[in-house]
Amino acid sequence: MNDGKGAGEDISLVGALNMVLHRWRVAFGLPLIVAAITGLVSLLLPPTYTARTTFVPEVRSQNRLPSGLVGLAGQLGVSIGADPSQSPRFYGDVVRSRELLERTLLSRYPDPHPHRPAGDGVADSATLLRILEVDGHNPADSLARGVKRLDDLITVRVDPQTSIVLVTVDARYAALAAAVANRLVAYLNEFNTKKRQSQARERRRFSEERVAAADSELRRAEDAVKTFYERNRGWQQAPERVFEEARLRRQVTVSQELYLTLKREYETAQIEEVNDTPVITVIDAAVAPQERSQPRPALWMVVALLVGGMVSISWALAATYVERARGSAEVEYRELARMLQGARRSIAGALRREH
Repeated sequence: MNDGKGAGEDISLVGALNMVLHRWRVAFGLPLIVAAITGLVSLLLPPTYTARTTFVPEVRSQNRLPSGLVGLAGQLGVSIGADPSQSPRFYGDVVRSRELLERTLLSRYPDPHPHRPAGDGVADSATLLRILEVDGHNPADSLARGVKRLDDLITVRVDPQTSIVLVTVDARYAALAAAVANRLVAYLNEFNTKKRQSQARERRRFSEERVAAADSELRRAEDAVKTFYERNRGWQQAPERVFEEARLRRQVTVSQELYLTLKREYETAQIEEVNDTPVITVIDAAVAPQERSQPRPALWMVVALLVGGMVSISWALAATYVERARGSAEVEYRELARMLQGARRSIAGALRREH
């Protein structure tokens, strides 16, 4: 096709539109075909449902800084004086720890395949490892592969400003996704409660031992003062006795203060040990999603239509440009073809001479 225009001339918008309309079958048919195939494939793919749950952990400060400074640092994502094991990021990492994932995999859930025969004698429930159909060379290998599979299905996001932790779980079944998300938070809360009680128990035992030692020290100091008074009736008349009496009484005062301080710490540790208040507050428990998150046929078809349209229009413009270039430089094309044909004959003749 040669309409008299050189290949190097600028193409106007109307000219480009004419090029596309000249090949309208490809320009409009290809995007529709690609979109239809994409929609069909998305309908054949298994659905994926995403369940979400959010919680906020209790963060205890261990410093005496002003609350305004601590709050400002929290808005900037910096934790000042807080125990790292109580930070939201710590809980986000624990959710994806191997111990919690293995426990979640070995827990039982309503079987989404009720017609499938149960391998462990329970027909209406199965372990998550069995529901995910993870196979391995042995039980340990299956569990290891299940941990990797479940870790890929979990997403954890931590908001440093609000300390809110978002946990999302993907699954082929809506009810299963919600059950797994809630089970993860329940196991995390149980782990955290045991951890707090264990720490409080150790603090209580340490305080109890220190109180007993301080009590013994205080009794020895008091007995020393008592013995001094019994042996020195007229100690006020002797300067060295007055000095010794003051030293003994000072030792009693120091021992009393130490004993009272440790006694208060011991009482606090006892209260914390029996305190079973959950330190993880669930904001939104996971519920079974009503719509699947993937695949989305409408979205996929729109994307395929746009991509197919860009490809087909680009092809139509390129094909027209090549056709015009070939028509405007027909002599050059014939000369190039003749040179290529001569080179091919020379190479063929050289190969025959070698043989």
